[in-house]
Amino acid sequence: MLQPDSTEEFKRVLETALLAAAAPLPVGELRRLFEDDPGPEAVRSALAELVDDWQGRGVELVQTAGGWRFQTRLEYQVYLDRLKQERPPKYSRAVLETLAIIAYRQPVTRGDIEDIRGVVVSTNVLKTLESRGWVDVVGYRDTPGRPGLYATTRKFLEDLGLRSLTELPPLTEIERIMDLVEVPVLAQEVHQETMT
Repeated sequence: MLQPDSTEEFKRVLETALLAAAAPLPVGELRRLFEDDPGPEAVRSALAELVDDWQGRGVELVQTAGGWRFQTRLEYQVYLDRLKQERPPKYSRAVLETLAIIAYRQPVTRGDIEDIRGVVVSTNVLKTLESRGWVDVVGYRDTPGRPGLYATTRKFLEDLGLRSLTELPPLTEIERIMDLVEVPVLAQEVHQETMT
């Protein structure tokens, strides 16, 4: 195994590995690329330089819960979506509400989710989230029936491009967005009722 002769070559090795990787790579994994372990600080420093090197391009180097990866910048994703043959999955409001409750209140039981939503949670809703790899049972509550406790997974964080749950938007921001979305819908419904 060759050792890089310069800082630029060291960065090029990291860049190549990250571009070729199918999944995010943690710093510990990136250190294994070299015969002599450069140490975590050298790798982090080179990654920071790579982040700067890729500024102003269509792809960026980001850190997620699973490690470091290259990804398309959000503003260019709309162009790439035109090349896709398959449609992205559409999730029902029940699935998205359930996911939000689990993300913000975890770990929660199915009963907790039903109490918050005010309706029964379909088994299919939880199966959809589990099959996507976004939630999993992480334990059982010590109450009669020992209901499963649901929490989000590392895949959930990676798919959303987050390093941790603390990067989720505050609930007040989500409520504000929901109010903006629901006000025009309500106005339209009222207008339709007055027309009939």
